[in-house]
Amino acid sequence: MNYKNIIVQKKDSLAQITINRPKKLNALNKITINELSLAFKELEEDSNIRVIILTGSGEKAFVAGADISEFADFSVKEGTSLSKSGHEILFDYVENLSTPVIAAINGFALGGGLELAMSCHFRIASDNARMGLPEVSLGVIPGYGGTQRLPQLVGKGKAMEMIMTAGMISAKDAKECGLVNHITTQEELLPFAEGLAIKIMKNSKLAISAAIRAVNANFEDGTNGFNVEIDEFGECFGTEDFIEGTSAFLEKRKPNFK
Repeated sequence: MNYKNIIVQKKDSLAQITINRPKKLNALNKITINELSLAFKELEEDSNIRVIILTGSGEKAFVAGADISEFADFSVKEGTSLSKSGHEILFDYVENLSTPVIAAINGFALGGGLELAMSCHFRIASDNARMGLPEVSLGVIPGYGGTQRLPQLVGKGKAMEMIMTAGMISAKDAKECGLVNHITTQEELLPFAEGLAIKIMKNSKLAISAAIRAVNANFEDGTNGFNVEIDEFGECFGTEDFIEGTSAFLEKRKPNFK
């Protein structure tokens, strides 16, 4: 599929989505959100794809926020619909993909950009990256999951400070508070992400998908994550990956997951 604002590349079982609006610092507009939604669905349905890396074009920004001009004159009803639609088609969707998604934050990740990175399963950042949720400086709050996912990752107090001050934090601060897992140079960012992807791809795709569902269940209202873990654990015993993994361990060889 041809996209206007994103680039999708596939190499063997690894896919990379690059948000490509460098003149706008890769800001999220309606078209970009819709294209990202379609791209993630396409890759999720491709049984050959084992890991997805999400990044931004250029060296300045992952995503520097949302395109404010698109919603500056919205009504209450329109604002509510904007947030709900974004959750459904992109942010919640990415979080619940069975295919692991690594956010490679190559610069500014602000507002909706940071919310998109937080929807990914984990994050790495270049040392020039800056992250924040500046929405209250515009008279609004984060509307794509920021008030929920940020406290989950960094704790309530740190999240409250970041949201209420509308300030940015450095890549170093982001790593210290658990927002990102690793920091690299700009040049090493994508190779490092690919190295992590290769490690992931050596393991059972079915088991990884089950693990994602179990971990996410802990953050779902009304869901007992322990019960989900028990069920997912049991289901693994009925898969070919379990047979191959345990057989390989007992036979002292590397597993060959199909």
